[in-house]
Amino acid sequence: MKNIVTTACLLLITLYSCTNASLDDLTDNNPIPSTVTYNAHVKSIIDNNCISCHKSPPANGASISLLTYTDVKSAVQNNNLISKINGNGPGAQMPFGGPKLPQNLIDIIEKWEVDGLLEN
Repeated sequence: MKNIVTTACLLLITLYSCTNASLDDLTDNNPIPSTVTYNAHVKSIIDNNCISCHKSPPANGASISLLTYTDVKSAVQNNNLISKINGNGPGAQMPFGGPKLPQNLIDIIEKWEVDGLLEN
């Protein structure tokens, strides 16, 4: 009986220690660029996470389009976009019904605002 328990414990330890995740997989090793621009950094985040609802015309209850630089800039300045993706703004957290964006992507959008909402 002791051998069965020992074998089971070793099997469980082996199974729980086998993972592809490492500390490097869980952290962002890519530093935020010194200057963030819409075309180089922000557009791909919006395209990959927001456009399914924030297209033109908006769908699934979205109230604004985020298709263009002007749309996204206006959403940051007038529609609390950064607060909504952080989950602390008025209305629902964005993306609506989905998981919160990874913090490194939120940081890029916040840096874009700090850098002056540059297009190129």
